[in-house]
Amino acid sequence: MKKIFFKAAALCCALSLSACASKKAVSVTPPDGSLDKCELRFSWWGGDDRHEATLKAIDLWSKKHPDITVTPEYGGWDGWTEKVTAQMNSGTEPDIMQINYDWLISMSPDCKGFYDLDSLGGTLDLSGFDEETLSFGRVDGKLNAVTVSLSGRGLFYNSQAYNAIGAAYPQTWSDLIALGKSFSSEDAYPMDLDIQSGGTAWYLAVVYIQQKTGRQFITLDGELGFTEEDIREALDFYKLLEDNHVIRTVKTRTDEDGNAALYQSPEFIGGNVAGVLEWGSAVGKYEAVLPKGVLESGPLLADESGNNSGWMIKPSLLYAVSGHTKHPDEAAAFVDFLLNDEECAEILGTTRGIPASRKARNALEQSGSLTGLSKECEDMLTEADTITISPYMELTRMKSFYNAAIESVSYGTADTKTAAEQMYRSVKEYLEKIKK
Repeated sequence: MKKIFFKAAALCCALSLSACASKKAVSVTPPDGSLDKCELRFSWWGGDDRHEATLKAIDLWSKKHPDITVTPEYGGWDGWTEKVTAQMNSGTEPDIMQINYDWLISMSPDCKGFYDLDSLGGTLDLSGFDEETLSFGRVDGKLNAVTVSLSGRGLFYNSQAYNAIGAAYPQTWSDLIALGKSFSSEDAYPMDLDIQSGGTAWYLAVVYIQQKTGRQFITLDGELGFTEEDIREALDFYKLLEDNHVIRTVKTRTDEDGNAALYQSPEFIGGNVAGVLEWGSAVGKYEAVLPKGVLESGPLLADESGNNSGWMIKPSLLYAVSGHTKHPDEAAAFVDFLLNDEECAEILGTTRGIPASRKARNALEQSGSLTGLSKECEDMLTEADTITISPYMELTRMKSFYNAAIESVSYGTADTKTAAEQMYRSVKEYLEKIKK
């Protein structure tokens, strides 16, 4: 992530998303004080690996704090943003939430949706975090959320499927395109892009253009950095992948998978789809449905000169406390447990990526548990000249623009020029609207 990451994080720290109203003073439980008996709700999304580990962590919490009951609420990513948005709008959200990066903009624009965690220092220890990492959760100086891990998308491949045809993992974009022909004779694909996860197909096209031009798609302060021609070229690249049998068309994916996420698809589980683009913090759900050791990490794609810039990182997820919770100290204590408790760290492992907390990370290092695909992905991104994703790029409405353009090009209802014109206009207008 190199110097560009720290520079971007500092910019994010300074980013002013809105004017925050002052909050009334809160009573913070002293470090040696007792916590009140209460019930807390905790929500998160993820795959089965994350669910199972988190439920075990809650069991450990119950043994250590029997007077504080934590009720879990969890599910898959599809539709999760809409569910939590409805809860936030009705004031029925859980006390503690795993949140996405862009939710700081969409769910707490006035800084009241989530608690200012700096005010809960008596029960939440942040000494194991550097300020660059904490800056991702700050809005106008208020710590609305704590970064759990930093992550980026990487490429992961079914080693059995590749070995079966004697193919090597691609190093360059040209390698990737050439692989389509090798796999087509097996009626298989070297990789695919999950249409259920929101913006995955567009993400890869953005990396390709960022690497080629040096321009960022959307800047940290919400400015559109791509030209209309850049967007058209990104859509041309996506269509090139389809036309060369590198990925399935949208229609083929829909016909074969229905509404199932890619990791649940028989095509992926059976090896006909032999690669995925996924967050390092979430790749465990793909790994879990294949035989042990079959899924392997591949290199970040580069141009012919070996330049692999343009790949992106962000907080994979954050923990936030509801601004309406009746038990802020107890909620903060549970967040502290999730972030810093050594036994909890052992249970959670890397199901949410490589921990940003030094205490949790050290616990995993000492036990030899800091290994696997998440760590390999982090190591590759650390060595690359990465870009910090703008939270504006992650907004649900923005993803609808990307997916609409991808689908229109894939189905042939619009050429790339027309789709690019529409997408450029929609993105630009929405950015101007949301920043008012």
